[in-house]
Amino acid sequence: MNRRKSLRSLGLAALGMPLLSGKLKAENQPEIPTIPNRSSTLDPVKITKVKAIYTCPHGIELIVVKVETDTPGLYGVGCATFRQRAHAVIAAIDKYLDDFCRGRDVHNIEDIWQTAYVSSYWRNGPVLNNALSGLDQALWDIKGKLANMPVYQLLGGKCRFAVDTYSHGGGRSPEEAAESVLAKQEQGFRHVRIQLGGYGATHLSDAPDFKNAGFGMPDDNVMDPVAYMKGVVRMFDKVREVAGDKVELLHDIHERLQPMDAINLIKQLEQYRPFFIEDPFSPENISWFPLLRQQTSVPISMGELYNNPHEWIEPMTKRLFDFIRIHISQIGGITPAMKVARLGEWFNIRTAWHGPGDVSPVGHAANAHIDLAVWNFGIQEAVNFSPLLQEIFPGSPRMENGYMIINEAPGLGVDVNEELAMKYPLPEKNNYNWTQLRKRDGTPIRP
Repeated sequence: MNRRKSLRSLGLAALGMPLLSGKLKAENQPEIPTIPNRSSTLDPVKITKVKAIYTCPHGIELIVVKVETDTPGLYGVGCATFRQRAHAVIAAIDKYLDDFCRGRDVHNIEDIWQTAYVSSYWRNGPVLNNALSGLDQALWDIKGKLANMPVYQLLGGKCRFAVDTYSHGGGRSPEEAAESVLAKQEQGFRHVRIQLGGYGATHLSDAPDFKNAGFGMPDDNVMDPVAYMKGVVRMFDKVREVAGDKVELLHDIHERLQPMDAINLIKQLEQYRPFFIEDPFSPENISWFPLLRQQTSVPISMGELYNNPHEWIEPMTKRLFDFIRIHISQIGGITPAMKVARLGEWFNIRTAWHGPGDVSPVGHAANAHIDLAVWNFGIQEAVNFSPLLQEIFPGSPRMENGYMIINEAPGLGVDVNEELAMKYPLPEKNNYNWTQLRKRDGTPIRP
């Protein structure tokens, strides 16, 4: 007896919605492809093409992978965004992963991930990891469509009704930061990350001597570490005075201090009970974590720049920080991220996946599906997609009272409008400016 129904019909039934004129009648929902009847959901489904789709509607390069199959109408999409090396990621997808994946069975996600991981021999670089992430997320998207379930169901089902988030606040003065937190509270946010201007509060620095000497590039920024540290303490003090204790406050050092300066700053912030302080040290200075642990009880978030398991396994098993803040596409997608989350559960380390504007809506959906399923979820970065992005990526997650909400369509629930995406090509000139930060004498500061 053939028990396989049309995926489209099942998906609409799960949403409690009828088929009307062949269209999915729900706001911001992707069109669910019609999958022909199959004798079994485990029948082989072969990959016929892997390709990159890229777009830049708001000056931020976004890359997704589309995996096409030999089943008409069945495909998956996944996030491979690495805007600092966008063209290299596109080449890795179109020139290497496409050739590698053709003819493979989409069911075998772990096998495809492991073999693609070693296919370049040298591994754990951000370019190939992002390409691999797009492939991996797309395969999970396909598996959810075949199973007629959202991906979070395949990961174990919900541990919570929605994904709690933090929003970005701050300002160029402590007073502006306090006002921004009040505004975020009115919007329903219970967690707010506060920054004193841009990372490192560069606006507090005087005219740099290196520019007067003709050193570096004209657009390079300058940072005064002492002014930044004093300003951050004043900002926390003012925000607590104005907004009170109910709101949870976060702050991102963004690796821009010397290790001992970061330790001293965090010790001063302890009185304000931060929810966490993010990225106190660069990956090159990870050995400083034991000293930080001895000095303060402030929760620490770390991992935005991690690419390699060797960077997080030892500090997590030694409980050297409290939140793992990996950028999921930097480590290769949902498959490795679930392993990181499970590792964290055994050592009471919570997840706080990186979720900035240079993650596509597909990537944000992948974050949220994991967030819903893992017990040791901590917090997620909030995001609001413009109407244009929602049109390019129908089915994008939405924000509601400080929570991230995903739709319940099978798979990741997000699609991509290729025709519309192509109307916003990638820029020819790469943007390096925000990473180019120096001390007064011109010494580069690592972000």
